[in-house]
Amino acid sequence: MKIGIHFPQAEIGSDFNVIRDFVQTAEELGFNHVNVPDHVIQTQTPRGPIPLSNNYTTEFPHHETMTTLGFIAGVTTTLGLSSAVIIMPQRPAVLTAKQAAQIDVLSGGRMRLAIGVGWNEPEYEALDMDFHTRGKRIEEQMEVCRKLWTEKHVTYKGNWHTINDAGLAPMPIQQPIPIWIGAIADPAVRRAGRLADGWLVIAMDQPGDATKAKFDSFYEAAQGAGRDPASLGIEATVWAGDEDPEEWVKTAQAWIDMGANQILFRPRGQLPAIQKAIQAFAPIMKDL
Repeated sequence: MKIGIHFPQAEIGSDFNVIRDFVQTAEELGFNHVNVPDHVIQTQTPRGPIPLSNNYTTEFPHHETMTTLGFIAGVTTTLGLSSAVIIMPQRPAVLTAKQAAQIDVLSGGRMRLAIGVGWNEPEYEALDMDFHTRGKRIEEQMEVCRKLWTEKHVTYKGNWHTINDAGLAPMPIQQPIPIWIGAIADPAVRRAGRLADGWLVIAMDQPGDATKAKFDSFYEAAQGAGRDPASLGIEATVWAGDEDPEEWVKTAQAWIDMGANQILFRPRGQLPAIQKAIQAFAPIMKDL
């Protein structure tokens, strides 16, 4: 069972020494990968669906995802690197493919590009991208990325992308880099089943009947696309607060019983509490 750790964007601060120590400790404790979220710009007051938008103002800083992953690549040796998730349709696909390929090269093949369509319209507005076509565009972006990662010279004409006999150099070590989709709405969950290498169950979801229905939708979409659901990844989140660590294990086991084959550990609170929870969880996660 692969156990990842959430990168605490707002809580970790801006001291690069603290960031380095955090990821190196996670690696030493045996965590498989680190997930770094993506929000490029925040608003002064909440704009968008509540409660999500409450935590995406300028009071909650976010380090830029791809450059942060590049930094983490340079200070670790085995820790997997994952965007979680890059809001892909608000970024140029070719540039994102290039950044992911470079991180893969610099890390020795540890990159995973986890993407999603997002919900934060002010970011699309500020980045001069169309919020309303994001679902259709992300599918074309996935195709573009995979071509650039596996073909030395690409010629491609789509609805949003044109490439004329050009390619990435250097190419990534992984050809292609795995693409996962973070999704909560049924169309996005089904998109993950049809097209992605794995599905990140959105963090707010917890084990239960409603989530089980999303798992079924993911499986059905994969089978409908002629894919074996057992070959695809599913990662679900275990939140950690003041509960006994055994409760964290129970939640993880409930996810595993439902079909998850990866777990993301996400402690709550300020950085000292997060660090304490990580130390408490590390010895027991090996039994999952």
